[in-house]
Formats: sequence, C-alpha cells, structure tokens
Amino acid sequence: MLIFGVLDNITGNTIAVLGNGISKSVLYPKENLKIYERILEDGGLIVTEYSYFSKPVQYHFPERNRILSGISDKIIVVEAGKKSGTLITVEYALEQGKDVYAVPGNIDKYNSLGTNKLIQEGANPLLTYKDIF
Repeated sequence: MLIFGVLDNITGNTIAVLGNGISKSVLYPKENLKIYERILEDGGLIVTEYSYFSKPVQYHFPERNRILSGISDKIIVVEAGKKSGTLITVEYALEQGKDVYAVPGNIDKYNSLGTNKLIQEGANPLLTYKDIF
C-alpha cells in the first residue's frame, strides 16, 4: 500500500487531520484504521476540531482543509480535478500566505485540470523535488 511506503520513508512525525471525531468508531474511511494506528505507534499525532464521536459529514472536510494548510509550510498539489477539495486547501493556504506548488499534468486528464490551472494562475510549478528547497 502506497501510504505505508510513504510512512516508512518520512523523517519526523506524521500529523493526520480528521474531518470527524477521533474515536475509531467514526473513523472515515474505515479502511484507514491501520494507517491511524500506525501513525500513533510511530509517535505521530491525530487531530480534529470535532467532538470525540462526531460522524463525518460533507462540510467537515473543507473545514478540515483550513487546518491542513495552517500546519503546513508549503502546499504541494500533485493532482486536482476542476472541482477538487484540494483547491479549497489551496485557497486557505493563499489566505494564510503559504507557498503553493503544483505538479503539471497531461492536458487531456481530468485530474490535471486543477493543477495546470493553479500553475496558470501563478502557483510554483514543481518539476523536481529540488524545486521545493
């Protein structure tokens, strides 16, 4: 699974921000339980602004994106469709004065529409990992 490969190669701790309560009984999606447990086992942090048993509802996720951008130094958008929730995170990041990077994509692919538009609007193109340093 890709996420475990990422967790295996991260230096420092992982912070996960939930769009629901922190109880395992309301974890969304349920398939993320192993990731949730792995983050905690490795000394990471799981945070939420919702009450312990708060179930995930659609409007929580754009609200959560405000926190994601707030705790980040930079925002890197790898893929984003035309109406991606990731673009909400970018809006928050710009309001917060964060640097935004976007990986250019194939002009024929839906998941590149958002990233290519971000570059067109002034986001930093990310062509190699060296571009973020």
